[in-house]
Amino acid sequence: MNLRQTRKKIKSVGNVKKITKAMQMIAAIKMKKSQTAAIEGRPYDEELKKIISRVIPMVNEKYSPLLVKQEEAENKKKLAIVIASNKGLCGGFNINLFRFVSKNVDFKQTDLVIIGKKATFLSRLGANISADFSSPNNLNNISAVFNFASEKFLKGDYQEIILFFNKFISVLRVEPVKVLILPVKLDLTKEEPLIKTRASDYLIEPTPETIIDPLLKSYVQELIKNAIIESEASEHSSRMIAMKNATDNASDVIYNLTMLRNKIRQENITNELLDMVSAKASVEGN
Repeated sequence: MNLRQTRKKIKSVGNVKKITKAMQMIAAIKMKKSQTAAIEGRPYDEELKKIISRVIPMVNEKYSPLLVKQEEAENKKKLAIVIASNKGLCGGFNINLFRFVSKNVDFKQTDLVIIGKKATFLSRLGANISADFSSPNNLNNISAVFNFASEKFLKGDYQEIILFFNKFISVLRVEPVKVLILPVKLDLTKEEPLIKTRASDYLIEPTPETIIDPLLKSYVQELIKNAIIESEASEHSSRMIAMKNATDNASDVIYNLTMLRNKIRQENITNELLDMVSAKASVEGN
């Protein structure tokens, strides 16, 4: 590699470094925004869950089929909703999720609904994608995803509806998880004593049977919404780290190329000096 080629490569890598640095900063801002959205929504989610946990003991399961597993579902099939990213350049964000899905799903007995264009990769692994709700803003499709999934569940097409997504643990840690959303299963262990002592204290109008279904629908939609927000925070975190690594690698490459450029320049100067000395010696010798 000559001096001109080295300079050209340094400039090229420098341009890439500027891009990856900008992407790192943008991802950090978006991650913070998603984190804030997740935190601000938690009080509402907790209160909604508490209300439902108090209403459920007052009603019979027959008043809301969303509480009952569809035992008569055709072929005992399940539906998995997989939330991936629309874009790449986010490290192992998608591939780790796809491995987790492949490990936990029997594609012969499970159909897929995908949110995020990158999830189409699962079709190469033998998955049947029955619906694609990917869009630039996936939060706009919460109602559409819920309506599709709940309709199929209530018709008996599927026994269970399961969410797969990357859960945001910390900036450096993202973990694929699965969550059962239909039939609705609440962990009432901590609430049990409170339910027994206070269930009779609630006055619900018109009746518990009337409001349980709307409450459960709101709860399931919140689960989908939270999964999308968690996934987005995880995606931006993974992209930020990937771009930081790319920026650091670009800096290392530029450093090595700069050292190489200096070495080539020194060699060129040395060769020119040797040529001058040789020429002078040749003239003096004559």
